[in-house]
Amino acid sequence: MIGRLRGVIAHKEFDTVLVEVGGVGYVVTIPPKVHGELPAVGAEAVLHIHTHVREDQLALYGFATAEQRDVFRVLIGVSGIGPKVGVAILGALDVASLRRAVVTDDVDTLTTVPGIGKRSAQKLLLELKPKMDLPDAEVVPGSNSALVEVRDALAGLGYQPAEIRSAVASLPDDGTVEVLLKTALQSLGGANA
Repeated sequence: MIGRLRGVIAHKEFDTVLVEVGGVGYVVTIPPKVHGELPAVGAEAVLHIHTHVREDQLALYGFATAEQRDVFRVLIGVSGIGPKVGVAILGALDVASLRRAVVTDDVDTLTTVPGIGKRSAQKLLLELKPKMDLPDAEVVPGSNSALVEVRDALAGLGYQPAEIRSAVASLPDDGTVEVLLKTALQSLGGANA
């Protein structure tokens, strides 16, 4: 499976990009929001990839951040949501807006996505609630990716959601991932001592 591509943008279209890596060109489907974040043709870019395999097709879906890719994977895990709709959702909503919509049962936000009606939005909210890491979505602002990375790192280290919420809530909104993670670990270590 391909998890990440670093290469030169050889061609860009609205919903796809051709990334050349080691002389091989990979066609990657991207949400429109990612298109705007990519550098110009000829520049190097990094895309976080979801490799989608079906009987008759191998498709690559690219995202600017690992968090976007992970949310895409959660979305396509919902019955009735395939990669095309998952890309449409992430093209219309950023991750923070999607999480906020799920936390607050905001059907209207989801119906702004092309192809999602009121009934589909209600079903999506119902199925996403248990699959998304909702308690942390309220604590971690979507605009600060460093806090998101700290939260993910703490979860990877085996800390419980309540411990993570407490540690992340006490962190400042700015700082590098390394400094914030060190501070969070110190607060968790002090709480356990």
